[in-house]
Amino acid sequence: MNILIQIIILMIALEIIEANFQKAATIGGMIDRLYGYYHKSVFLLFLAHPTLYFILFVSISTNIINIYIIIIILIKIFDIFFKIEIIQQKYIKKSIDRELIPILEMPITPLMRYLGIFIYVPLLVLGLFHQ
Repeated sequence: MNILIQIIILMIALEIIEANFQKAATIGGMIDRLYGYYHKSVFLLFLAHPTLYFILFVSISTNIINIYIIIIILIKIFDIFFKIEIIQQKYIKKSIDRELIPILEMPITPLMRYLGIFIYVPLLVLGLFHQ
């Protein structure tokens, strides 16, 4: 039981770190910041999402693979690839879909910045304790 609490605390800490890697006033600002990582190396962009690797490690090391863990992994992967697609549209193709422009101008509130803690941590708790 003690190790599970440590896993949850570490997940919260990694979510805070990940949120600070991507901290910006707007979603477009977050994409600009992530492009800085992407421009240096696409692997650096992937490293800016440590919770994905942590969830994979926890799943493999605890031998737990259930719907909750799969949901976390899928959402994280879709999130990363959606950000890469926006980066490619904005900086490489230099042509952004009209539908995305208002989204990029949306401000990021503090609650929105740390939304991962309120989504992924409860899913992780359900995944760890649901046998």
